[in-house]
Amino acid sequence: MTPEWRPSPNFGERKDGARPDLVVLHYTAMECCDAACRTLCNPDNEVSAHYLIRKDGHVIQMVEESKRAWHAGTGTWQGQGDVNSRSIGIEMSNTGFVPFAAPLVDTLEILLSGIMARWDIPAAGVIAHSDFAPGRKIDPGRRFDWQRLVRQRLAIWPKNMKDAEADLARFVRAAIAFGYPDSTEPETLLASFRLRFNPTAQGPVTARDVSMAEALADDFGIDQRRVGA
Repeated sequence: MTPEWRPSPNFGERKDGARPDLVVLHYTAMECCDAACRTLCNPDNEVSAHYLIRKDGHVIQMVEESKRAWHAGTGTWQGQGDVNSRSIGIEMSNTGFVPFAAPLVDTLEILLSGIMARWDIPAAGVIAHSDFAPGRKIDPGRRFDWQRLVRQRLAIWPKNMKDAEADLARFVRAAIAFGYPDSTEPETLLASFRLRFNPTAQGPVTARDVSMAEALADDFGIDQRRVGA
């Protein structure tokens, strides 16, 4: 795969010698991919990403992988901040209200495989923007097919789920142990978790929410960050 090169001026050096150990998935929230690209390459906007994938699967690269793109904003994952210095950002052309185009996801799989191999990033390191910025961001949202990435070993899913009670405090403990920010209000944390792992759920916390969070914490929690899918 040879991406089209459209350089963005919005980047810098990764801080404190950091190397990418995360890949963050975003959607553009715009109808037009070219407009999104102009936004990501406009110095006045102070935002960028390493890659942008069009609906037809065409890939645009804006920042070298070794550099720090400005895609993540504030937030923490597994107790660490400055996600920009730790990650590679991929924007996908999608409004957030429609399914992701099949050619786009086909290309995403190829792009992810290469990035993960080059930087030794495990499947547990592929995360959503909403994962580390609960309440501030919701992308790539409920319409993104995480299970497809899981089947290709490019993302993770809860394994070894056990019986649990619908207890919000118990859910919060497990979600934070998995990696979610510990400063998030419980209801906001639950909403963010569901965007990725339980998108059809509504209302108060369920036993399934708790069981999924505890399984993720056990298998991929902070003390086991290098465990793959």
